[in-house]
Amino acid sequence: MQRFRIFHETTYRYSNPVVLGPHKLLVRPRDGHDVRIEASKLNITPNAIVSWHRDELDNSVALVTFDQSPTTALTITSEVTVAHYLSSREHLPLNDHVECFPFGYTEVEQILLSAYLSDDFQDPIFDQWINDLAVSKNNTVALLHDLSAAIYGQCTYQARDEEGVQNPAETIVKNVGSCRDYAWLYVVATRKLGFAARFVSGYFHTAGTALADGSTHAWAEVYLPGAGWTGFDPTCNRMTAENHIPVSVAVNPEDIPPVSGHFIGPVEENPSLLVRVNVNPC
Repeated sequence: MQRFRIFHETTYRYSNPVVLGPHKLLVRPRDGHDVRIEASKLNITPNAIVSWHRDELDNSVALVTFDQSPTTALTITSEVTVAHYLSSREHLPLNDHVECFPFGYTEVEQILLSAYLSDDFQDPIFDQWINDLAVSKNNTVALLHDLSAAIYGQCTYQARDEEGVQNPAETIVKNVGSCRDYAWLYVVATRKLGFAARFVSGYFHTAGTALADGSTHAWAEVYLPGAGWTGFDPTCNRMTAENHIPVSVAVNPEDIPPVSGHFIGPVEENPSLLVRVNVNPC
């Protein structure tokens, strides 16, 4: 078991007074048998009313509403202590029907996983890349590891401040991407191969995030009957373990930004954004 203290602060500064509209926060880790929240604190300036609920994918969502007083800044600070019980898994206990590739989910599995099986992304460069990678592969787990290694080996990591996720073909052509670009490429590629996959946003402990100069992290999860949702992180070319703390999962990455909302102010208003993330063992 590993215990972590997570500090996540988001600050918006406005050049003119604005009125804040409702905001949605996805900053609370997904607690369960593998991750348990021992303490949590959420501070918001200016004062706000916070209400929590679970969304359709069981993410913990905070809905934040403000009064109509103008402000020139918004600061959201989340501090959470978690106990992480998931260790590295050298062997995945797969059901017999998924050990060899290609495989098919059972009828019931296909119904339950339908949202995560969409493979409607079409691009000749992407199609050729994934076909070359999967040719002659017949072991499910080995293929999933090879896909992670290919993204890790072929692409150069580059942090990006702008919103959104790169098109998977764009990541392949540029050979450059952020963690969310790597994760989305992995999700789309595994769906193309017939796997159910989803995008995960959360925190990752490294030396950098211990110094409060980190950011949120992203990876992919693939559903493997017998092993369940299994995390693969092509940014560091490893399966997820005790250093990965999931916060939210989604069919598409644009559905789960850590902070989203709107404000009422001058048309030309372009707020500055500062994000600090610190993940420390404790």
